[in-house]
Parts: sequence; C-alpha cells; structure tokens
Amino acid sequence: MYRNMNGSTHVLSAAEIAVPAIPEDERVWVPQAEGVWFRPLMLNTLAGQWCNLLRVRRSGVLSRHLHPNPVHGYVIKGRWHYLEHDWVAETGSYVFEPPGEIHTLVVPEECPEMITFFNITGSMIYLDSDDRHTGYEDVFSKIDMCREHYESVGLGADYLDRFIR
Repeated sequence: MYRNMNGSTHVLSAAEIAVPAIPEDERVWVPQAEGVWFRPLMLNTLAGQWCNLLRVRRSGVLSRHLHPNPVHGYVIKGRWHYLEHDWVAETGSYVFEPPGEIHTLVVPEECPEMITFFNITGSMIYLDSDDRHTGYEDVFSKIDMCREHYESVGLGADYLDRFIR
C-alpha cells in the first residue's frame, strides 16, 4: 500500500508489483530523441524518483548532463561509456553516478542496441559544452512525456497510472 499524490491510499495489485521489463507492445516505449526511447517502470512523485529502461538504437553522443543526486544503472544489453571516463559499461555492468558529476553519454558505433536500467532521484540537468543549462527532466516531466505519448499511440493517457507511486 502507498499514498498517492492526492493523499489517498492505494493497494498495489500483482500486475503493478511485477511487470515485464521488456514489453511486448512497442507502444510502451516512449520516444525521447531520434533513436532513443525510455520505458517507465516506476514514477515516484513523492520522492521525485523514477526507474526506467533507456533503449538506444543509434551510436554517438546522447547527452551531456549531471544529476544532483546519485544515479544507479545496470546494463541489460549492449554497451556505452562517458567521454569523461576510461571505463565502458557493458552487458551485466552496474554503474554508479555520483551526484554533481558532469558526464557525456556515448553509445559506440559497433553497438546496434543498448538497454540500461536507471534508478534516478531528483533531476537530470542537460548542459552544453560550456556547462550552461539547456534543459532538464524530472519525474513530472517524465509523466508528461509518457501521458502525451500513450494518448497519441492509443494506449490512453491513463495507461501511465500503473507506474505512478
């Protein structure tokens, strides 16, 4: 049981507790940029936290960004790295991103698809090459993106409600 945004309580059903991470229905993946999608798993409006899968089917730089809070990731498929580090996150890798660190996510040319689970609290702040703020994402912007997408693909805006905590 949990208390939702309007203060009422909700008992989670089995379908809300255990969901298939990789959905059969492609419409569940929310487009984020060209060749980049995310699949919401949990959107916690009370803690400002979200868990999602990031799927990338293109190579190159995805974004330069920072998080004010720690981020945890687990690579399910493929590989990626940060320009600012000499390590590569590959299938089976756990990644910890310390708060405040600026990093530039890159998917290498030889990787046709990357899928990584991310657990993020707070926000994701996008930066340009001079460290100027160019945009952000948080649990509420993710909710807005999902609702708009699910409505447009016929799942209905309320399809997202199953992921909100």
